[in-house]
Amino acid sequence: MSLEQRVEEWVESIIRERSDLFLVNIRILNNFIVEVLIDGDEGISIDDCAKISRELGQIMDEEEFLENTYKLEVSSPGLNKPLKLLRQYHKNLGRDIRVTTGDGQQIEGKLIDAHEEGIEVTYTIKRKKKKAELKTDFIPFSNVKKTKVLISFK
Repeated sequence: MSLEQRVEEWVESIIRERSDLFLVNIRILNNFIVEVLIDGDEGISIDDCAKISRELGQIMDEEEFLENTYKLEVSSPGLNKPLKLLRQYHKNLGRDIRVTTGDGQQIEGKLIDAHEEGIEVTYTIKRKKKKAELKTDFIPFSNVKKTKVLISFK
């Protein structure tokens, strides 16, 4: 079992009682930084991250997870990280997103639906000397390279 898989099992056991929280990603960098990204259907608080960090750190110490000193970082993915899970797409329905497709095309629009197969995005096509056209497209996940939530200051 890989180090990431061990950490995943421990995190899942810690958040099991909280059905609103979910694990997004685990990365182990340079063999000593353990990065755990957790989110919630209604977001995640700093207190939740701190509690999970304390519990996970205790387990990692008891299990002598790494031979040397390690740094544990537990946080939410934040807006700068791309969406990875269907549950994150559901959480962001109605928000503006930027989707980069497999061929490098970028589509900016409103996320209106998310399914197991892909997402539906409504966006505006601007045409020279014509009225702008509102279009809705289904983008299969197999063609989604990256999706980021756009920050709006309106």
